Amino acid sequence: MTAVARADIPTIDSASEPYWEAARQGRLLIAECTACGKVHHYPRPFCPYCWSEDVHPVQAKGTGTLYTYSTVYVNDLAPFKDRLPYVAAIVELDEGPRLMTTIEGADPGGLRVGMPVAAAFRPVDENDPECPYLTVFTPSEENR
Repeated sequence: MTAVARADIPTIDSASEPYWEAARQGRLLIAECTACGKVHHYPRPFCPYCWSEDVHPVQAKGTGTLYTYSTVYVNDLAPFKDRLPYVAAIVELDEGPRLMTTIEGADPGGLRVGMPVAAAFRPVDENDPECPYLTVFTPSEENR
């Protein structure tokens, strides 16, 4: 029997491996360019601002604001259809970069653009201890 590729399992390469390992440890990494000093996210082997290849991971605070979001009510792809509804979002980290994520642990009706959020980490598949961990966000304690 051939294993079916899952749309929710990320492809991990040499540039992104440190970020996935940090997520497993409950830490959020972003990339910093030594040449221009700017930070960015998602992990890649070059700086999107100056194109330098002198980039390295740095730990982010794991806090930011909800930049935009959409509540997804229809998605026929497995395993997403079992998670409906869910909140797809872009979070702006306190350090500046924006990242795609999901908002968990909150009623979608209670979300608002600009609200403080904090990173949380969970395995992609609760039944597979070897699977990658995701960085998701939840409303900060003062918003609950």
